[in-house]
Amino acid sequence: MHRSIYALLALLLPAVAMSEVKQGAPDGALIEHRFRIAAPPTAAWQALLHPERWWPADHTWSGEPGNLSLEPDAGGCFCERWSGNSAEHARVVMVKSGELLRLRGSLGPLQEMAVTGVLTVNLAAKDGGTEAVVTYRLSGDPSHKLDGFIAVVDQVIGLQFGNFAKAVR
Repeated sequence: MHRSIYALLALLLPAVAMSEVKQGAPDGALIEHRFRIAAPPTAAWQALLHPERWWPADHTWSGEPGNLSLEPDAGGCFCERWSGNSAEHARVVMVKSGELLRLRGSLGPLQEMAVTGVLTVNLAAKDGGTEAVVTYRLSGDPSHKLDGFIAVVDQVIGLQFGNFAKAVR
């Protein structure tokens, strides 16, 4: 009986997350989030390619996630377009269809700081579902003092990709 309850809870709670700031220094930082998703990697991949469905509105320049698009091909744009305006959130640098998406971009206010960011999402089958590992590596010069606010970046990445994990059906 208890196994049935746990299996039901696993279906009702589609994503469980763990996060860690792996490195924090004035000139660089690395964070990692792990999400357990109660859906196969193919479903997770399809959801990942549609940030307009899960990216938080208050983490867009326009306030409307529906203005986001992602071209899943090397050189493709994770962009936002609205009312004659546009913003490049990141550029796709690697795609292994169904398992890895890597973007180069400085998200949000990091863009203005000229900090370099590399975001990698790895998807792998695990325990009848998917494990999504999201890493974000930032580099800048020591004057950026990245270690002073990496905890906030960690929370934001957790929110954004927590929404992704919950959106997987």
